Amino acid sequence: MKLYFRQVGESGQPIIILHGIFGSSDNWLTIGKVLGEKNRIYMVDQRNHGQSPRSDVFNYEVMADDLKEFIDEHQLKNPIIVGHSMGGKTVMQFAMNYPDAFAKMIVVDIAPKYYPVHHSMILQGLAAIDLPNLASRTEANEILKRFEEQEGVRQFLLKNLWRNPEKGNQFDWRINVPVIAKNIDVVGHELANEKAIQQPVLFIRGENSHYIQPEDERKIWELFPNYELVSIVGAGHWVQADQPQAFIETVNQFVNQ
Repeated sequence: MKLYFRQVGESGQPIIILHGIFGSSDNWLTIGKVLGEKNRIYMVDQRNHGQSPRSDVFNYEVMADDLKEFIDEHQLKNPIIVGHSMGGKTVMQFAMNYPDAFAKMIVVDIAPKYYPVHHSMILQGLAAIDLPNLASRTEANEILKRFEEQEGVRQFLLKNLWRNPEKGNQFDWRINVPVIAKNIDVVGHELANEKAIQQPVLFIRGENSHYIQPEDERKIWELFPNYELVSIVGAGHWVQADQPQAFIETVNQFVNQ
């Protein structure tokens, strides 16, 4: 599958960044521009997100294959692969399936474990928005308020709204809402084909996030014995958005080691 991507930087270490559920490469532009001053940054839309193709098949095995195809297509040698949340699961699955195809890995606020479904209300909210009759983003935000109380999360979700010229300029989603809803349990799945990976791996967690717990470190160590875990103060699950400066410094330190 030919994935849509944005590139910043023409030389240096290739770094591929994968967003989380309901996200896109667009979310990473600010971070990417800073990292791109000394590296080649590829911010990729995963399938069913952003401007990448849509598919009824949506799981970590195919998303790991999509990443392999992307690396081969762009002839990237020893890239550093970075993934946030769902993207973190994708890069970990990629490491299991293609252990020799990358140099280092950065996993942002997700552990290699099963997570129960916890996006049901968001999906109900997205489904409640009647796109053909939607007049404005403000109206969409008002509808979402019944399902998601945090303004920041609603604005993040509404970044996926755009006016589609192929549908008479009416509002449309950049995410494949029906397929994501149908496969939402898959997003929480454990990794397949588990084995110990020897490359350096950096786990970055938000201090205020509950996604990586102390008891998860044993499993992380079993799969990624050459790992380090950094907690970023004052950050929640969207570490890179909550504390961008600290996030960039942590990534640069690891990249340059």
